Amino acid sequence: MTATPLYRSFASSDEIDAEYRPSLRVADAEGVMRGYGERSAAARERLAGRYGIPYGPTRDEKLDIFPADRPDAPVFVFIHGGYWRAFSASDHSFVALGPVALGITTVVVDYSLCPKVTIDEITRQCRAAVAWTLRHIGAHGGNPARVAVGGHSAGGHLSAMCLETRWDEDYGLARDPLAAALLVSGIYDIEPLRHSFLQPTIQLDDGIVRRNSPLFGVRPCATPLLATWGGEESEEFARQSTSFHDALYVRDLFGLKRAPEFDDWLVHAGLADAGFRLAGHAGLLPDFAARLIDQNGSKIRTGATNDASWR
Repeated sequence: MTATPLYRSFASSDEIDAEYRPSLRVADAEGVMRGYGERSAAARERLAGRYGIPYGPTRDEKLDIFPADRPDAPVFVFIHGGYWRAFSASDHSFVALGPVALGITTVVVDYSLCPKVTIDEITRQCRAAVAWTLRHIGAHGGNPARVAVGGHSAGGHLSAMCLETRWDEDYGLARDPLAAALLVSGIYDIEPLRHSFLQPTIQLDDGIVRRNSPLFGVRPCATPLLATWGGEESEEFARQSTSFHDALYVRDLFGLKRAPEFDDWLVHAGLADAGFRLAGHAGLLPDFAARLIDQNGSKIRTGATNDASWR
């Protein structure tokens, strides 16, 4: 008798972990994590920063701002990864190096972690951080009409949840207040993680999965978006991004890009380099800035791209 799969064709938690546990594919995961901290400490030495600014009522709801050296600068709000249960904003200060060098003010968001809170609460906090930025970044030299959001892994998921926010109804903001989005190695259907090594910590149930799977809550959204993942990542990471792409493709606003030479742990590290290149193509950050944030402050609605240079 054939067992009922846990998720899609996966019959066991071990099979799911093989796809969704990036550390299994990295020779020195602990060294990579140490590198995050070391590079971030160096970034804080190099950049002007404003740290621990509260955006919500709890002690964990803080953000760091790295202002660009220009007035009325475009803004990139970065939401870190760690599968909703690890890392902090201070581990990811390094992501500001590239954007700030390009004249983009960078905001790095801290949020509470599982199991202290649920993913429902983490989503609420990240939405609150984005709303705070839209309302207050002008006081820090940023242009609230040119705010982009992005993140890596769980941060990619949380950024996608921000795109599916009813900003006008729930926050009194414009319906689509964000100028652009950059999702790196995101998880857009979180159902498989119920059957993974993460479940004892993130404690998913039917309701949390339904409310927090961006793939199944797509709403009309005018925000141009670029998605990327590492070519060294599993097929499931590629499928997650391409499935989300297909769900949004009908609006002709989506870019899709694969980074063949990077794994999940390193693809977002390129944000520290203003000239970071994917697969020998145009630099990720200049490409993102040029395609998604017009230097005159208007939004660019780029067409969905199937040509090889974006793959």
